[in-house]
Amino acid sequence: MMKTVRFIVVAVVLLCCLRMAGQTFIVVDSQDSVCSTSGRSGRIGDNDYPLTVRYLGYHEREVAAPCDTVFLEENPMELEEVVVSTRQQKVLHILGYVREYSTLTTYHDTVFMFREKMVDFMLTPGRKPRFKGWSNPRVLKSRSYYRFTNAEGLDSVSSEGNYHFSWSDWIDAIPSPTLPTSLKGVKLGTDTVMGKYQPTEIWNRKDDRVTVNVNVLADTASRNWVRNLSSFFHDNLEFEDFRLRYSYDNVVADTINADNMTGFSFNIESEGRGHEMLRFNKLNEDYFVSTYAEIYILDKEYITVKEARKWANRKIDLSGVDIIEPEDAPRLQQPILALIDRVEHIDKDAAKLDFVPDRRLVSKFRHRNNFTFGTRALTLLKDLTGITIIKTHRNLNSGWSKFRKDRIRHNQQKHQPDPDTPAE
Repeated sequence: MMKTVRFIVVAVVLLCCLRMAGQTFIVVDSQDSVCSTSGRSGRIGDNDYPLTVRYLGYHEREVAAPCDTVFLEENPMELEEVVVSTRQQKVLHILGYVREYSTLTTYHDTVFMFREKMVDFMLTPGRKPRFKGWSNPRVLKSRSYYRFTNAEGLDSVSSEGNYHFSWSDWIDAIPSPTLPTSLKGVKLGTDTVMGKYQPTEIWNRKDDRVTVNVNVLADTASRNWVRNLSSFFHDNLEFEDFRLRYSYDNVVADTINADNMTGFSFNIESEGRGHEMLRFNKLNEDYFVSTYAEIYILDKEYITVKEARKWANRKIDLSGVDIIEPEDAPRLQQPILALIDRVEHIDKDAAKLDFVPDRRLVSKFRHRNNFTFGTRALTLLKDLTGITIIKTHRNLNSGWSKFRKDRIRHNQQKHQPDPDTPAE
């Protein structure tokens, strides 16, 4: 049977476009199959080599020169079985490590972000306790590295960005997907679930390991895999590519449970992001967002609802939480290491001294020198009644509204023709 292998190409220059004149190649599983047309790369120029082909569940492969076929070897992730010791432990707490690469581009500017983060999920698989939990990743700690470039030669880095354009915080941890009937009771097999025009799910089973590749755009029913993103499927945002891969282990009873999950990855490309990028793109200018992320499951444990509520209310001491990179995560590529090094050597004190804040985004409350006993009493009264907070919020909203209108007017002027330039 043919096995589809979707893959990610990580070039030495991460921000370059691979869709140019050049040679293509296909990526195949080295064990038992060739790849379908969905595993063919875009056209890659000779100058883009060497590059790295990476996909969750496989060892990464460096490609030094143009070739026809790239073989990937499977790298299964295994975790210890989760044992439920009492019936009171109804909630599954999952701790994970996320590594993501996201890019926001217009026709003039590019923002690239590499981020590592520790996240957790709180699932209630197959049960309905009086606790909802969460299936989207909750960030416990993160580190971000940005690179800003544009057509005028800007090349700047930062550990912070003004806009959150990544898709990685919206992808669910699917608790208990249904294993296709054809894969029940067998040790080796592949099954394809067709969408309206092309495969929407491709399942593979090898002993007690199961993987599923999902093409969310192949069928509207596939949106059940990304329930938190349902509101983004509208006319103003167009997804160009949307694929996920989930890996499970210790599947011994033909039933997949949430505690069988060992990791998942996804690749999302979209035109737009659903939010205005007023300080980034010009008015009515298209912008594009792409995110590739890998989520590695580090720990799984069934806990009581009482314990789960402590996690939900952050009554657990998280001060000691650090970013733990799993052993089976591939090494970071040299361009990413160079970006991290640049960011970590930023002189933040000098940058703060050079920064001039926009006072329109700050409350207009000013400290007066004649702050007498009477004014102190009046201020205390306003604080107690909430009047000061209300006024501060009102001023902030007013300042933001004025700032927004100024930016729109500024961007509109950029699109106006130069009166000194003769019309063609």
